[in-house]
Amino acid sequence: MSRNLSTEPVSLPTDQELVLKVIPMPGDCNPNGDIFGGWVMAHVDLAGSVQPARYTKGRMATVAVNEFVFKQPVKVGDILSFFSQVTRIGRTSITVKIEVYAERHYKQREYAKVTEASLTYVAIDEHGQPREIPKD
Repeated sequence: MSRNLSTEPVSLPTDQELVLKVIPMPGDCNPNGDIFGGWVMAHVDLAGSVQPARYTKGRMATVAVNEFVFKQPVKVGDILSFFSQVTRIGRTSITVKIEVYAERHYKQREYAKVTEASLTYVAIDEHGQPREIPKD
């Protein structure tokens, strides 16, 4: 698998919703000075849950990470923008595409796509069992 290490700036998506912005700090770094992949994954999961919550109208859980690609490293001070788009709504589950863009702290208004992922969430009842997503 190849990583897109292009340094060319990209445009932010206009067909997706901005659901989260966050700035990683020094405590989020791995020994190489890059932000831990797990830190990015946790924020992708949070960002990915925003739109499904509007449909499930109650408890839900992450049931699958269908795809997760780290395209470029994230550095301390980067301003990360998480964009989300619902790609599928099933009877009990919702799949969401998440794209993460870094506005490099030393190059304001220039963006690089650093991560893309697809996650599936399932609506659950008070016992943790799948339930139907309301139709309204």
